Amino acid sequence: MSIIQSLQQSVMEAVEALYGQQLSATQLQLQRTRSEFEGQWTLVTFPLLKISRKSPEVTAQELGGYLLEHSPLVSSVQVVKGFLNLTIAPSAWLEELNSIRHEEHYGHVQAGADAPFVMVEYSSPNTNKPLHLGHIRNNLLGYSIAKILEATGNKVFKTNIVNDRGIHICKSMLAWMRWGNGATPESTGKKGDHLIGDFYVLFDKHYKAEVAALISEGKSKEEAEAASPLMAEARTLLRRWEEGDEEVVSLWRMMNSWVYAGFDETYRRLGVSFDEIYYESQTYLLGKEEVLRGLNEGLFVQDPDGSVWADFTSEGLDRKILLRSDGTSVYITQDIGTAKMRFDKYPIDKMVYVVGNEQEYHFKVLSLLLDRLGYAFGKGLVHFSYGMVELPNGKMKSREGTVVDADDLMDEMTQTALTIAHEQGKASDMSPEEAQEVARRVGLGSLKYFILKVDPRKNMVFNPEESIDFNGNTGSFIQYTYARICSVIRRAEEKGLGTIPEVLPTDLPLSSKEISLIAKITDYPEVVQEAGRTFSPAVIASYVYDLVKEYNQFYHDHSMLHEPDASLRSFRLALSSVVARTIASAFGLLGIEMPDRM
Repeated sequence: MSIIQSLQQSVMEAVEALYGQQLSATQLQLQRTRSEFEGQWTLVTFPLLKISRKSPEVTAQELGGYLLEHSPLVSSVQVVKGFLNLTIAPSAWLEELNSIRHEEHYGHVQAGADAPFVMVEYSSPNTNKPLHLGHIRNNLLGYSIAKILEATGNKVFKTNIVNDRGIHICKSMLAWMRWGNGATPESTGKKGDHLIGDFYVLFDKHYKAEVAALISEGKSKEEAEAASPLMAEARTLLRRWEEGDEEVVSLWRMMNSWVYAGFDETYRRLGVSFDEIYYESQTYLLGKEEVLRGLNEGLFVQDPDGSVWADFTSEGLDRKILLRSDGTSVYITQDIGTAKMRFDKYPIDKMVYVVGNEQEYHFKVLSLLLDRLGYAFGKGLVHFSYGMVELPNGKMKSREGTVVDADDLMDEMTQTALTIAHEQGKASDMSPEEAQEVARRVGLGSLKYFILKVDPRKNMVFNPEESIDFNGNTGSFIQYTYARICSVIRRAEEKGLGTIPEVLPTDLPLSSKEISLIAKITDYPEVVQEAGRTFSPAVIASYVYDLVKEYNQFYHDHSMLHEPDASLRSFRLALSSVVARTIASAFGLLGIEMPDRM
């Protein structure tokens, strides 16, 4: 039983003994004591006044007196008006630490046989360009949310939907046909997604030149765009693809395969993964079938021009087109098809879509559509809506001058970490290979932490220089603390001081900082639960930063290797080890790897 559970039990016993009424733990208001007062937990007595029939202060005094006399858990009390501040005995904290040390997955809940099945969709790239900074935030959020939901006892399934069809894909294909000269990733030495992205930019360059020439001949901008031979050719290519033209489909498959190989490499470097990947080209026709089913069942309406609509005016929204007058599908039609494909295969209890906040209306409509079509998760689907990410002075490096490439950013972060390590002499005793690996972990850890520590629903500015500072609220600062603990434990083992008993003695004298540090560790399970409830990796990031600050204060004030008392030395090493394990566990939920040397 944890300290808070034992404390709740003791207070319930006190209420029954003093006032003759049984309470449940949920009827008690116990909260962390504010830093300016004594103690670790505070009982709010106001909800108990109807039972005690006494003033708040007298109720607190009576309960405090009973706990001091009858509960070995409480070593002292402080009454502040209607608040009873409780100081927990050092022995209880040591017992708690002993318990935590032997709990392999401390803070995490293992999914049972009947655990909810949660599907999380993230990434959702287009196959006409490489992943960029916006995709990085999406992927990091999606992967971290999946890890957190898993840690709160859910069965989690990670998915990705790739937008691999449409006019934008045909633009890259046409540019390759016109100006590619048979270029391949192998012949150019470029990643496939970068190569295709270059052709997409090339199409845009020629298209703009074509439109400018038509405007110079006296056409308006709209007329020039409509008259563009290049755009007309791209539309023809799209029609040929939809008709199954063998030559076009073969080229489409070849170029997409290059992109997928490039995506896979970026995902691997970023440290994210998927349990299944869906493709719009495989789901949009299924979505069209579902829309026609809905039309036949009277769920949707058809206008005189043949277009199909869903009417949501009674729900406070408007009409949403589902099929155009020529029978072609729109983007939400594909989402319906993907949902059906998933729902038919998996017992989905909750569906979480990690998509930017500009799509909020889209997912409101999708939720209503899926519910109307009879999908159990439709009404309860979660659109995890996050804000945009930008750079302070515009952009760091990009293909078009507007988008920051994900691979370039990861290269830049790793190189910056390596440069700082050499400048500060941190890599002097490492081989070049080890220094490179540590730089990779620190560079990517800094990138991930900087993005994930921000409330995901807010827009943010990513500053590469700030993110990799070894001081302050950064991933590298936290990783450095972890590496410091690993170093202390290694040195203790080298000196023959590393043997820690299975069970620490519970009669050790503890300082306030040592108690505060154990108390902070005991918060971890609830922090994980809160992050799961709110779908917020920022909750984890905030907690682990506070834990590290608490540890560094303890480390500054307390000796370990030079502590003459063997029992205290063992306790502090054990405490440090649990802190390191908790840091690594929390950072694991953020998808961040830990270096044991820095």
